[in-house]
Amino acid sequence: MIKKYLLVAAGFTSLSFGVAGIFLPILPTTPFFLLSAACFLKSSKSLYRWITGHKIFGSYILNYMEYRAVSVKSKIISIIFLWVMILSSAVFFTSILWIRILLVLIASGVTTHILMLRTLTREMAESHRN
Repeated sequence: MIKKYLLVAAGFTSLSFGVAGIFLPILPTTPFFLLSAACFLKSSKSLYRWITGHKIFGSYILNYMEYRAVSVKSKIISIIFLWVMILSSAVFFTSILWIRILLVLIASGVTTHILMLRTLTREMAESHRN
């Protein structure tokens, strides 16, 4: 019983980090959402159904779990948001050159990672709906 509560707590903690990762480019969103789903799967079927059926990130989790793929729209939004946040941080929050360079290098690495993920095809998405 304690294990169940610890897994639920870990799931919500991970979900919180995942949501924060949407706004903080340094935190990886996908691994935290996947960890949340795994914790909920092991602890609470209703929480697992809730997270995988969520209107915002449910299909994202299921598509990544099943196909290791994300939609083109998700890639575009992620990259744009990443660069807006990184560049605004570099311009407005630091004047130290090496930190600015580091931020751009991090953003470049994350962009490369996002672009290397498989792209969800229409067939994959349709088979998921059926």
